[in-house]
Amino acid sequence: MEARLANETDIAGFREEARSLLAHQVPPEEVHWQTAQNADLFADAPSTEGKAAGRHVPRAASAIVPASFLRLCEVVVLHSDPQRFALLYRLLWRLVHEPGLRNDPIDADMLAAQQLAQAVRRDLHKMKAFLRFRPVEDAEHPGSPLHVAWFEPAHHILEAAAPWFARRFAQMRWAILTPARSVRWDGEQLHYGPGADHCDAPTADAGEQLWLTYYKAIFNPARLKLAMMQKEMPRKYWANLPEAQLIAPLAAEAHERSGRMVEQPATTPERRIPLAEKEHIMLKIDEVESLEELKHATMQCRECPLGEYATQSVVGEGARHAKLMFVGEQPGNQEDLQGHPFIGPAGQLLDKALAELGIARDEVFVSNAVKHFKYELRGKRRIHKSPTQREAAACLHWLEDEIELVKPRALVALGSTAARSLMGYAVPVMSERGKWLEREDGRKVLITLHPSALLRMPPADKEEAFAAFVADLAKARKVMKA
Repeated sequence: MEARLANETDIAGFREEARSLLAHQVPPEEVHWQTAQNADLFADAPSTEGKAAGRHVPRAASAIVPASFLRLCEVVVLHSDPQRFALLYRLLWRLVHEPGLRNDPIDADMLAAQQLAQAVRRDLHKMKAFLRFRPVEDAEHPGSPLHVAWFEPAHHILEAAAPWFARRFAQMRWAILTPARSVRWDGEQLHYGPGADHCDAPTADAGEQLWLTYYKAIFNPARLKLAMMQKEMPRKYWANLPEAQLIAPLAAEAHERSGRMVEQPATTPERRIPLAEKEHIMLKIDEVESLEELKHATMQCRECPLGEYATQSVVGEGARHAKLMFVGEQPGNQEDLQGHPFIGPAGQLLDKALAELGIARDEVFVSNAVKHFKYELRGKRRIHKSPTQREAAACLHWLEDEIELVKPRALVALGSTAARSLMGYAVPVMSERGKWLEREDGRKVLITLHPSALLRMPPADKEEAFAAFVADLAKARKVMKA
């Protein structure tokens, strides 16, 4: 029995014929599929039995198949394989008579259909990637060029691809010519027509020379992989690509150009903050006589990477000869921008604790173990990042300078980074909090949490944690009264 379709992509006709044949229980091996384009001129007149019967098929005779199979059919019919309709009807027949087929991922017929669909999708992708428009004068619209492109698809994909081009180039008038079909976009709707010859396509224009100059300038010989390039851009597409004429000569000299690139001396990037002279970096303790000098010296410090990217250094502030000195981890975002220590959320929590103890902020000295803000960018936000031991060690001599300038009787280490810098070894803060430790210089150090740790606690635990923090600091209040 012969089943006749209107054209190569007649999916509606295929569904009607298949439904009719299936209703009359016509097996796949008895059906010969024909399209108007590939009909045999010497064959007998086509039978209309199937189509006529299909018009009177009761609704109950319709087959129920997975929606995925219908989507597969819509893609496979675009393939150029003349046996695609026979394959799809055979699959439909088997889905109805072999229910287990829909759960068999390695069935030969299903794999063959999937391969045809993949070939169609690849051809669609290549058309979108390698099609090139060239402007030509349009007599019907003077002053408004018509952009024309020539492409030779391997399958019947023009009508499937045309809506994508209409959305992509909605504001310009264009036409795509292929050997089998053509399509034109007038800015409002698509108009399909017969195929064309390659000679109907326009030749190169002046704009292509500018494109070739740009393409040659950005060509990187060190990243050239000819096998991979030809896999993604097969040679059959080169004839319609302006840049294809440059591929061979550029590839031929790629090795030589790569060698010249390697031989060139390395470039030295410009620093955002100029690097200071070495003698300004390694200042001795006895050379720092004031906090102003310390500020100037830390602004020039590049002993670790943090100083290059921070807005400014942040040194300690408070009473010049305070009895009690608080040491935190590092400046936060607000401290980095304004240049003062402990003015952000953690600083406000510290002020609240001091107020409950009756200690004024200007009676103590507050500072940090690290003098520059370490962060990572997330969009436009700068997110705090803990300093490494190396970065803390690079800043240690600046912290010791502050201690020598202030000469406090005791210190409070807020967090593990501060405790390690003050004591010279790792201190388990949770087990040592609220205890006094002694430095090598004889000064006492009270260990407790950093206020930012309290801010990260669950809301239900914050009140109790703050009370414990105040209790820790209360042990340091005796130093103020001594």
